[in-house]
Amino acid sequence: MIFGRNRNVKIETVTLPEGLQDDRGREPGDSSPSGPFDVSERPALDGYIDLGSLRVPVVKDLKVRLDVEESTRRIIGATLTLGQSSLQAQAFAAPRSGGIWDEIRAEIVQSVTATENSQVGERQGPFGTEVLARIPAAMPDGSPGWRVARFVGVDGPRWFLRGVIGGEAAFKEDSAGPIDEVFSRLVVQRGDDPHPPRELLPLTPPENLRPVRRAQPDPGGQPAPAQRPPERGPEITEVR
Repeated sequence: MIFGRNRNVKIETVTLPEGLQDDRGREPGDSSPSGPFDVSERPALDGYIDLGSLRVPVVKDLKVRLDVEESTRRIIGATLTLGQSSLQAQAFAAPRSGGIWDEIRAEIVQSVTATENSQVGERQGPFGTEVLARIPAAMPDGSPGWRVARFVGVDGPRWFLRGVIGGEAAFKEDSAGPIDEVFSRLVVQRGDDPHPPRELLPLTPPENLRPVRRAQPDPGGQPAPAQRPPERGPEITEVR
């Protein structure tokens, strides 16, 4: 599923380390997008949350959620929420011979096209060619609406970074800047261990991360309301 949440997903809210909870992070818009970066270009940890293969910039009001596979306890992604927009980021291994974003884009388009009445297409964005997908969904009042997402990708040295942008940044062009900038500041640390192409690079939680609340799974596995961003704070999502 590209949109919605598995019926077995459980939500566990967590707090970030105290040093990352204050207002010392950069304001969105402090700089123009110029990344994402390889760790060789941004080796310093200052101003970043270290998630292993992925380093997330400390940005004022940015909320972080870690997606955890319940059966293995493996972190499989990081979802970042800023204002009314969200970004799910995942880093994968890529071959030495070249990037994989072109073929992955084609697979995304094919997958969305298979959904009845969906709309999908490619367009140029701040990170090159991206995919804009719209899938029919019910609004909170029951009226017909759309689930909208932008799929962005960047090929790096032996890694590939994928972002799935939702909320207002997916369908309001004038709202995309702050979350695009967060994506542009991400740093990928592939490491030297061998990984087959497309394998998810290992993610680890930051120090002092602790659970503070557990919510019930979404009843019936219903997707979130169309074109509505997440309302939870930093959290871990467990996926079976």
